[in-house]
Amino acid sequence: MKKTFNADLHFHGLYSGGVSKNMLLPVIAEQARYKGLDLCSTSDITFGKWLQHCREELVEESNGVFKHRKFDTYFVIGTEVECKDRIHHLVFLPDFAAAETFRESLMGKGNLDSYGMGRPKLRMSAQEVAESVVDASGIIGPAHAFTPYFSVYAHFDSVKGAYGSMGKEIGFIELGLSADTHYADMISENHNYQFITASDSHSPWPYRIGREFIKVELKEPSFKELCKALCERELAAIKLNVGLNPKEGKYHCTACNVCFEKYSLREARVLRFRCRRCRGTIKRGVRDRILMLADAAEGQHPEFRPKYLHAIPLAEIIQDALDVKAINSMGVQGLWREFVDRFGNEINALIDAPIEELGKVNAKVALKVNAFRHGWVHYIPGGGGNYGKPVICNSKEEFERREKELGEQLECSSASRGQSTLNEF
Repeated sequence: MKKTFNADLHFHGLYSGGVSKNMLLPVIAEQARYKGLDLCSTSDITFGKWLQHCREELVEESNGVFKHRKFDTYFVIGTEVECKDRIHHLVFLPDFAAAETFRESLMGKGNLDSYGMGRPKLRMSAQEVAESVVDASGIIGPAHAFTPYFSVYAHFDSVKGAYGSMGKEIGFIELGLSADTHYADMISENHNYQFITASDSHSPWPYRIGREFIKVELKEPSFKELCKALCERELAAIKLNVGLNPKEGKYHCTACNVCFEKYSLREARVLRFRCRRCRGTIKRGVRDRILMLADAAEGQHPEFRPKYLHAIPLAEIIQDALDVKAINSMGVQGLWREFVDRFGNEINALIDAPIEELGKVNAKVALKVNAFRHGWVHYIPGGGGNYGKPVICNSKEEFERREKELGEQLECSSASRGQSTLNEF
């Protein structure tokens, strides 16, 4: 009998750059349970000290899936690497021996053990990295496939073109925070791939870890079953993609990476990608990159593609309901813990629990969760490295009124910019 698992298969450990000091497996495993995650990736397994940490903290449960020694959380061996083509890749491996084999194949081709190199930069092409992964009996796919700096679609027009002769080995792609199923399937080649939604979190707290995840159906928690789920489309084993609305992603719109002024792609080209406000660099957004490559009808999806659920972390909803600035304040975190204790985990409270039961914990939060479930949320889109912002409305009437009030703020272009001069065209 098959069972459905909530899985977040991408984040980073202690030895990656810009990561919380709390990003250790005991903390990750505990917080994953509070979130409602069943299965995580170890991530960063090519870094020597992190590999040692994983060996000390995890015990093999069965067939390439591990459990933390103290907490009831499953882990699969995984990592993210960067190739010389400036593409980031997600890699999953069957066991620690395979991780050692893969690590050895990278020796001399990148500095694996320098601080901040949890995600190593390799002097290898995408094809060569894929060859090393397959030789170690693992699977590989592009990470955050559309982001403007280190992704397959930032530098190539197709996944197959990036991986060369190894393109046939690619079964999945990770969407990243700035894209969803709606956008990704506008490129017909992507109808050949499963989509992963994952947090890419640098913090273990549940408003970061698990902010994107998949519901995946497995006969048992094993590496073989996970490989089949991620790579064999006909199984339709991924039952749901859950993630942020792509407008919340920090690279969704084309925007200046200094002052975050938003531009249409046409405006950015006329300005030679220099911001008219501060002269910073304008970075092409995920939305515009996908529209450049789009060759499939909008709303067209392959039969195996599951629904995509736009989610907002419960702590952010509580923060909005209480109208406080700090998400890690005692008031927000204390109330978040009340909901988790009452309903078992965050995912249950956010998606499944009856609104009237949520109201018994806090009526204001219940009202906001009800609004979220009805889709009464506007998004001021992000771009240039600045995250977008959800605007949660308490009723359909407020939703309609706020749409008029927010106006151009809801678009991927800045309001009140003024008329362009003839010299700009």
